[in-house]
Amino acid sequence: MKAKPKCKWILDVLMTIALLFLMGYQFWGEAVHEWIGAGMFILVIGHQLCNLNWYKNLFRGRYTPMRIFQTVINLMTLAAMLMQIYSGIIMSRHVFAFLPIHGGMALARRLHILGSYWGFLFMSLHLGLHWGMILHTAAKIRNRKKTDESRFAAVPFLAGLTVAAYGLVVFIKRDFPDYMLLKSEFVFMDYEESRFLFFIDYLALMGLCVFLSYYGSKLLKGAGRKSGSYNRGDEKS
Repeated sequence: MKAKPKCKWILDVLMTIALLFLMGYQFWGEAVHEWIGAGMFILVIGHQLCNLNWYKNLFRGRYTPMRIFQTVINLMTLAAMLMQIYSGIIMSRHVFAFLPIHGGMALARRLHILGSYWGFLFMSLHLGLHWGMILHTAAKIRNRKKTDESRFAAVPFLAGLTVAAYGLVVFIKRDFPDYMLLKSEFVFMDYEESRFLFFIDYLALMGLCVFLSYYGSKLLKGAGRKSGSYNRGDEKS
């Protein structure tokens, strides 16, 4: 793997891990949550710097359905991350407490809820856009030939479908629709909940988004090839 794609892959992995820890606020407390959030801030900046070419080409070339899908997910992910960063700084009592910020807490709290729940889903969808590269890398690590992958094509699909089904249950059980629509301005947290089950739930929800994004991309690419509008550049971001 070349240096730049490897850097992007490492950043995506670190951001995914940080995102999971940030969603588990009740397990770590306020100070740890803020420091992880500050780390996420740095990772987001690094991710943007690694993708400057994507921004340079944003208004160039033809927009196929796949490229539109990819661009919407990327921009919405960025918007959610910016909401989290802004609101996190405003609400900070530890990492950014030295900043002379006064007021704006009510708006920041709303933005933080929106940024957290929409951001989790969009970042997971963003991860799904790169899932093919992750699977390809994993196959190379296992020293499997590309020609052998078709024999096992049904296995990851069925496994992904199972995880996605459970992720849909988690989406409803953990009241994501209410928080995403800001029907509640306070997030319910079960401080007695098992950490293991919590992360299983959130990994499943992430799996749902990855499944939808990955296979949705494959459908859009297939439709683009049939119509002649598919562009190799659609695979990059």
